[in-house]
Amino acid sequence: MNIYESITERICGLLEQGVTPWSKPWKVSRGLPRNLVSKKPYRGINTFLLHACQYESPFWMTYKQATEAGAHVKKGEKSCPVVFYKQLEIDDQKTGDVVKVPMMRFYWLFNTAQVEGLQEVPTVEQEAIPAASIVANMPTAPTIKHGMAAAFYDPAQDSIGLPDMARFNSQADYYGTLFHELTHSTGHKSRLDRLTSASFGSEAYSAEELVAEMGSAFLCGYAGIERQLEANAAYLAGWLQALKADSKLIVKAASQAQRAADYIIGQKPEE
Repeated sequence: MNIYESITERICGLLEQGVTPWSKPWKVSRGLPRNLVSKKPYRGINTFLLHACQYESPFWMTYKQATEAGAHVKKGEKSCPVVFYKQLEIDDQKTGDVVKVPMMRFYWLFNTAQVEGLQEVPTVEQEAIPAASIVANMPTAPTIKHGMAAAFYDPAQDSIGLPDMARFNSQADYYGTLFHELTHSTGHKSRLDRLTSASFGSEAYSAEELVAEMGSAFLCGYAGIERQLEANAAYLAGWLQALKADSKLIVKAASQAQRAADYIIGQKPEE
């Protein structure tokens, strides 16, 4: 089993238990999952993989990092896999030049709750970005029209249609829906140029919907909105079918969703 298949199997296992990993990626009070040593947050699919482990602490570390800190992993504890891309140098068969290609690799993390002997585990209080500010400050934002019968993004007009906020069950549902459509809008050719003309129910359509769902989850997390999507049987069955048809879908969609969320909040990837 390759890495993509392994990650997909892990996500599908959660879906089969009725858990939608991207519906609520983290609690704002805890902050994003991050490495204890570097303090850098994990990104993309790793956010959802670590969140699904359900630990209270947002801090993670490798076995080696625990040992170097004079601590040790508790007996019997199981690690959580995350992925990273390693740049490999290979010879281009056509040109003979040395080129770099990304190769996905696993590494394994333990939550600080699984480690004994740590001298200090910091606490993180992540400051939420007001949801209205995220919307108002999006660079080159699309037009947003309220009073519509349904929520949608129209690429031809580069505009979002939404029902009035009062028609939603809560502000969380309103902003979760708006963030979903804003994520779609980042695929416009004037932004991240991701959208393709895809018919309803096609693989490309399912992929873009997954990007929008995950993008909304990231933005809800940044805004301090804890929104749990209803995991109905048809919803879960649809995602299971799409993920099993393409083992790379979940990792690619999470990466594109992270880029979309970065774009919306005005953050460059290197930051």
